[in-house]
Order: sequence, then C-alpha cells, then structure tokens
Amino acid sequence: MVIPFELATAARIVFGVGVAAQVGPIAAEHGRRALVVTGRDPARAEPVLEAMHAAGLELSVFTVAGEPTVADAERGVVAARACACDVVVAIGGGSPLDAGKAIAALVRNPGPPLDYLEVVGRGRPLVHDPVPFVAVPTTAGTGSEVTRNAVLAAEDQRVKVSLRSPKMLPRAAIVDPALTLSLPPAVTADCGLDALTQLIEPFLSRRANPITDALCRDGIARAARALPRAFADGSDLEARSDMALASLLGGLALANAGLGAVHGFAGPIGGAFPDAPHGAVCARLLPEALRINARALRAREPTSPALARFDEVARLVTGDPAATLDHAVDHLRALVASLQIRPLAAFGLRAADLPALVERARQASSMKANPLDLTDTELHEALAAAL
Repeated sequence: MVIPFELATAARIVFGVGVAAQVGPIAAEHGRRALVVTGRDPARAEPVLEAMHAAGLELSVFTVAGEPTVADAERGVVAARACACDVVVAIGGGSPLDAGKAIAALVRNPGPPLDYLEVVGRGRPLVHDPVPFVAVPTTAGTGSEVTRNAVLAAEDQRVKVSLRSPKMLPRAAIVDPALTLSLPPAVTADCGLDALTQLIEPFLSRRANPITDALCRDGIARAARALPRAFADGSDLEARSDMALASLLGGLALANAGLGAVHGFAGPIGGAFPDAPHGAVCARLLPEALRINARALRAREPTSPALARFDEVARLVTGDPAATLDHAVDHLRALVASLQIRPLAAFGLRAADLPALVERARQASSMKANPLDLTDTELHEALAAAL
C-alpha cells in the first residue's frame, strides 16, 4: 500500500546548457528592482548580471563571503529594504542561495531571524509570503534551488540550523550546467559528494515515497558515474550536466522525503568547526552511517523492507547488479579517498568532541527521517569512524 505523501518544489524549473541567458526575463516577471546575492566574488556572476541588466532590471548586489550566518541574513534584509527590492536573485553555490532565500523570507516578516529559526530559535511560522526568489546555482551539490529551507550558521550557539517554510520554495530554479565548468576539483568533489549523500539519504528515509524514489534511483546512478569524471576533467560538459541534474534531483528528494544521520551530524559539525566543508563532512560520514544503519536494522528490525533498499543503493552506486551494502561501503570509502577528501580530524575534530556532537545531532531535524532511531553508542561509532 502506498503511504500518503506530498510533493512540493519550485514553481518553475529550467534546466540545460545556456539557460542562464533566461535569468533576466524570468526575474523580470516577478519584479523590476532585484537584490542579487552572490558569493565573495561577484565577477563570477557577471554574465548573468549582464543578462539581467539587458532585461531592464535595476540591480543591487549583496555578497556573502562564506557559509551564511544569521548576521549575514540580517545584513541582507537591511540591503533589500534599502533598495526596495521586489525580487531576490541568488547566483552561486549553496551559501548565496541559502542566504538569498533567507533574505527573501525575512524582508517581509517582522522581527529577528531567531524568531523563525529551528532548534536555537522560536521556530515561528512565516506570516507573510517572501519576496519572489529566483535561484541560479553555479555548483552541483546542495540542491538548494528547489528546497524550502535556508541553512544559517548561528555563531553564538555554534550550530547550523534551518529557516524553513513551504512559503520559501523558489519561484524559479534556473540550472545551467555550463556555470559549473569553472569549479576547481576540490569544490567539485565536496559539492558532488554532498549531492550523492542527498540522493542516498532520501532514498533510505522513513519518509520516502514513490516519486522521490524514482528521482533518487536516477540521481544516485548518475552521480556515482559522473563525479569521478567531473573531478578528473572539469571541462567534461556531459559529466557536469549529469552532476547538475543529480544535484537538482537530490534537492527535490530531500525537500520531500527528508535526510538522515549524515546530515543530522553535518549541522552541528559545521557550526562548531566552520572550516570543515559541508561536503567533506557528508563524504566521510556517509559510508559509516550506511554501515551502522544497516547493522542496526538487521539487529532490531530484521524483517524491515528498508533493508532491501540498502542493497539497492549498493547496486546503484557500484553499477554491479550483484553488489550488497558491504560492497557499497568499500566503494564509497574508495571514492572518497580518490577524491582527496580529508578525514574530519584534519578540520580540528577530536575524540573529546564526539559526545557533545552526538547530543546536538539528536536534536537536528534531519535525524528524524533516518531509517530508524540510532543509539548514542551507534552515533558515536559512526562519527568516530569518520575522524
């Protein structure tokens, strides 16, 4: 019997090489004064900015130097109100996209961001619709262009948390694989492994549904074969296109089926150790979380139909029709090593940090969709293995 489910995503998705030229006309459908949110180097967005100028838009540029913080969102709201923007366009990786999404939501809703943040804030629902938001990703990893949340670092609490609402779904997601051609190998690896994780976790989620299953099956196989190629040759447009699509599919899946223990840990680790790239954290944790989740299911729920999904992940990741989860764990560990992802200890994590991280991870919204509830001992083991 099919479980009840809901599917929600961006109002419009435009995908393909060259579609960045459509950003101006599409944004102009929603407003004339645009706040454009970019990464630390706005010059990388120049071709898109030119297309927006050509469409007659008035532009004010707001930069985000790194992963967005609550303070960045507050500064962005001030900038958005100062230019009386009626549309927000974010161009870049997950950081500018999340910042832009948060700014678009907060500019029309009174009070500080903490009023609306999960875990560390009041978690109040948004009262008013956000300013129309258009997302233009230039990396293949987060899938933020089609999700309903924005991840912000709450620096005082040393944790990453989400501003989340169905109202925050973008009006348009414009995904042009050509915009990812300039990504260096390290960024390609970090982002790509995040994308792969965001396809595997929703497939194993306790909230998985037939539509997200179809998206994940395609995306897992696509990312597993394309990521090593994109890492080895950044000019491989076919591999870049596969990764851009895999990232998009992962965003669609996670927004509607949730994630799991890997992302449950990623927020607390990213908040406490800001130098640890999100994708690297996910990459190191993914094989260990798969191994421990499967072992826990076999021990406590040996008849669970979820167990078959772990072996299906193995077949999709390896391309071997006879593969089992143990093969997938070995394959993923080898992939992470070949993509030169450093262990978590390289970013400052130590054994003494693990108990506090386990406690914080338990509170993360992503942990609620994990295939089953893991014990503190099991969570500790997964994290220790990723060090």
